[in-house]
Amino acid sequence: MMPSVVKTTCPYCGVGCGVDAIVDESGKVQVRGTADHPANLGKLCSKGSALAETISFEDRLTHPQLYGSQATWDDALSSIADRLKKIIERHGPDSVAFYVSGQLLTEDYYVANKLMKGFIGSANIDTNSRLCMSSSVAGHKRAFGSDTVPCNYEDLEIADLVILTGSNTAWCHPVLYQRLVKAKRERANTNNPMKIIVIDPRETATCDIADLHLPLNPGSDTMLFNGLLNWLNQQQVIDKEFVSKHTEGHEQALKNAAWHTPTAAITAAHCGLEPEAVETFFHWFAKTEKTISVYSQGVNQSSSGTDKVNAIINCHLLTGRIGKPGMGPFSFTGQPNAMGGREVGALANQMAAHMDFDGEDIDRLQRFWQGERMATRPGLKAVDLFRQVEKGTVKAVWIMATNPAVSLPDNSQVRRALDKCELVIVSDCVNTDTTDFADVILPIQTWGEKQGTVTNSERRISRQRKFIEPPEGTRTDWHVISEVAQRMGFTGFDYQSTHEIFSEYCELTGFENDNSRDLDLSGLKDLSAEHYDQLKPVQWPVKKAEAGTSHMFTDQRFFTGSGRAQFVAISPRAPANLPDDKYPFRLNTGRIRDQWHTMTRTGRSPRLSAHTVEPYVEINPHDALYLTIEPGDLVSVNSQWGKVIARANISDHIKPGDVFIPFHWSGKFASQALADSLVNPATDPVSGQPEFKHTPVAVSRYTPQWHGFLLSRKRISLINTSYWCCTKRYGLWQYEIAGEDLPENWASAAREMLCGPEQNKNWSEMFDSAAKQYRGARFVDGNLAACLFISASPDLPARDWLIDLFAEETLTREQRLRVLAGTPAQNDQDRGKIICSCHSVGFNTIKQAITEQQADSVEKIGEITCAGTNCGSCVPELQSILEETLVTR
Repeated sequence: MMPSVVKTTCPYCGVGCGVDAIVDESGKVQVRGTADHPANLGKLCSKGSALAETISFEDRLTHPQLYGSQATWDDALSSIADRLKKIIERHGPDSVAFYVSGQLLTEDYYVANKLMKGFIGSANIDTNSRLCMSSSVAGHKRAFGSDTVPCNYEDLEIADLVILTGSNTAWCHPVLYQRLVKAKRERANTNNPMKIIVIDPRETATCDIADLHLPLNPGSDTMLFNGLLNWLNQQQVIDKEFVSKHTEGHEQALKNAAWHTPTAAITAAHCGLEPEAVETFFHWFAKTEKTISVYSQGVNQSSSGTDKVNAIINCHLLTGRIGKPGMGPFSFTGQPNAMGGREVGALANQMAAHMDFDGEDIDRLQRFWQGERMATRPGLKAVDLFRQVEKGTVKAVWIMATNPAVSLPDNSQVRRALDKCELVIVSDCVNTDTTDFADVILPIQTWGEKQGTVTNSERRISRQRKFIEPPEGTRTDWHVISEVAQRMGFTGFDYQSTHEIFSEYCELTGFENDNSRDLDLSGLKDLSAEHYDQLKPVQWPVKKAEAGTSHMFTDQRFFTGSGRAQFVAISPRAPANLPDDKYPFRLNTGRIRDQWHTMTRTGRSPRLSAHTVEPYVEINPHDALYLTIEPGDLVSVNSQWGKVIARANISDHIKPGDVFIPFHWSGKFASQALADSLVNPATDPVSGQPEFKHTPVAVSRYTPQWHGFLLSRKRISLINTSYWCCTKRYGLWQYEIAGEDLPENWASAAREMLCGPEQNKNWSEMFDSAAKQYRGARFVDGNLAACLFISASPDLPARDWLIDLFAEETLTREQRLRVLAGTPAQNDQDRGKIICSCHSVGFNTIKQAITEQQADSVEKIGEITCAGTNCGSCVPELQSILEETLVTR
């Protein structure tokens, strides 16, 4: 029997890569990139390549829970409906709220928004996409009159100048980064080479392909682009006809820019940049018509994020570089369906189908939905929502497919709010930090188990398709929401399929549209169920059956009242809080290469966990020297909102005075690594997006009495540790640990730490009292079941060769002795820290290829080791290892 191949879409970032899920007769799944999907053309990043490893029914939620007890679906849904009705009757519709997610499918999103805004009668539905792209939405609407992304991915390849600002594309959107790498390489020796500028306070992996890196001061983006706008005006690099006929407001925008940034030198001083570098940026922009400005979270996640977006757009409007191939402002979306949520109105300040809170749109929606009680004003945005939960104004919150107890800023406040809330409902597939606060938990189907659509960063709608049977007892989000709506007495929710929901949604987008709204999917509203199942990726608007639109604004008409694009006059503002004597450093948070959000999916993959096993603090060497922090030390980072302990990563890729912490680690994977607990909850006054990129913090060395690590086939609950983090590896769990108390009896303390009587058997141990070192190993039937290493210093044996021993069926006597010795046997090679996650290639293997096999290029390393030959995300690291090794060879 031939394996079945189901074409679906990746559930991670906003690139929206096509994935072929290959399922054999035993149910085993493999994945590969869909060769003809226009987003990725067959490529997958490290996360996408490891998707099959994340498909597991282990630890899945399979039964509803009511107040800590297992319940039937009937009881759970009836309880939710009854409680919501009573709360609304007593306190009004604004006493309830939904907090939803870019992980939902468009059909799920649509039903949730319809219920809240059209029948409950409140706009208190917001999405975690508020945290990643709402400033882009607000900037688009101010400039274009609509939340319209004008570009597509092919523009990246045909542009002559690509500006990547606030976007570590190499790690956050790797497939698009590789498309840029390929295009730049192919044009390198032509008469028209591509130039790339990276604007980022950090020297990220994306800088590997940069012709110019501008490490500006955090928060100074508006200064830089205002300076560019003023310089373009001074040099008369203006598309005068476009500005005159198709825009408004340029006089005031230019006046503001001239006031704040009169010269390139003053702009450079404001931004902490070299004047020559700023002038180069200005000159390249001026002389390059095909310029595309890519921006992402580094721009959006700011208390002035909307102004940053409009400062970028202003420069494209002044030069007429919009609505044409190879040019324009281009927002890279964070989540797989953040765009779909924007379309259906899942943001609290929008209505469905890109409609707003004006009388005509409210009336139009009520007539289409036959809504019983329509929301008439914007609802609470994410940060304000949870503040009102804590105050008791919001009595009930339904959280779907997201983990706000980890991901929201000042998440200690979020946890207080959830703890006080009268009714907390959580729909999810696994237990998370947020389900710990739930009164009702609903087990939901996840990627590979459900059907629907998602929309990527270039407005391209793609299908997610079911290819495995979900665990018994789980349901889809749209079905659960519809059931609750019907039990609350509302009509219009008797959906039988996602096809039915999709058709209704498409019909709504075209309802009384007449080209007045950008979003129009009326060409898809009459798709049969069969054609919906076979729907190919298509970019909206789609006004005729499956005939998409590659570029917007090609007719130079915008969706404002006048039909003209709007310049926005920008007066740069400092971040909400500035460093001071108590909190002298600036914290930046963000993603790492191989993890996604709070690791509920990627944390299941041993391959993805191997590259970065611990939460870390990136700090400049000068700051580390001043603070007496050594590489590998534990570091305490404090703000007025929270505290984190993580491992020091000393790097000159970050500026003095700045620190960076990844936000992925939750309470399920680490003891004190909630990066967003530190984050300033200040928000942009227009978009409501929080200030994730600039929080004043204090940094100090954390000095526990002992350090250690534990490798165990079983996941365990540690005790008597002040610091721990855990990582899933193949066949085992890796724990990095530390403690503040020196025990008198190390053997007893070590065994007690493992917290379980079955763990205390068959241990072989060594203890050096002078050096304060303990080593223990547990062997069962000739296999290594666990090993524990403790030392007074963080200088401990390498882990990777020990991890490899867990794969051995039977260890030799020499190998068992070597475990306690802490050094590999002669035949047990230590591959070192994993650099290439796709092929599990370690540092030592790469270095050996350079020193012993004469690999003198990244391509040669790939030929010998396979490193860097799949997604390419590790190529910058390979290049760095190569250069350092060749220098010292």
